[in-house]
Amino acid sequence: MLDRYTVPAVRWPLSKLAHILDSVNITANQITVFGFLLGSLSLPALLFEQYLLALLLILINRICDGLDGAVARIQGLTDAGGFLDISLDFLFYALIPFGFVLANPEANAVAGAFLIFSFIGTGSSFLSFAIMASKRDIINPSYPHKSLYYMGGLTEGTETIACFVLFCLFPNSFSLIAYLFGAACWLTTLTRLYSGYHTLRHPSSHQQE
Repeated sequence: MLDRYTVPAVRWPLSKLAHILDSVNITANQITVFGFLLGSLSLPALLFEQYLLALLLILINRICDGLDGAVARIQGLTDAGGFLDISLDFLFYALIPFGFVLANPEANAVAGAFLIFSFIGTGSSFLSFAIMASKRDIINPSYPHKSLYYMGGLTEGTETIACFVLFCLFPNSFSLIAYLFGAACWLTTLTRLYSGYHTLRHPSSHQQE
């Protein structure tokens, strides 16, 4: 929901940094893998309840996630790069609640499982529609430079980052935040299923959204 506002706001600084990285021959895929590996260190940080360190690693991962796209737009978007980016993104999203479960399984296990379950709903509806949209040549003018169709919703990247920040700042409230955000994810999933089905139900559909 908020990505349409935050993405344009960070585009300029990311573009400037992307040109610097491109000038020293750093590729978008290298940034993607580096960001994922560094972000994955948030798992042991969460396990040992080093929440501020985990927050720093999460934020670096998210910066890299924006930066790899900016570099790719300079060097050329590729299907392989888009596949790598989205795959590692979804793995990272599941890693964070799992880390909080490991930190305090008695208090966080059920809420963490519910949130990961909710991520399956948003992720599967997002990716399945992107596949069908590609087959139909349906485009989304709000995100013309994405490697695949970017289907919006109540919970997008910005909201997910905000949720992870709240987790790290208020770890004792993890369960409450996870249940609330998980419920919002299911609203997103249901609206995507409804709008996606009605968009695709007509065989000749080539409409833009």
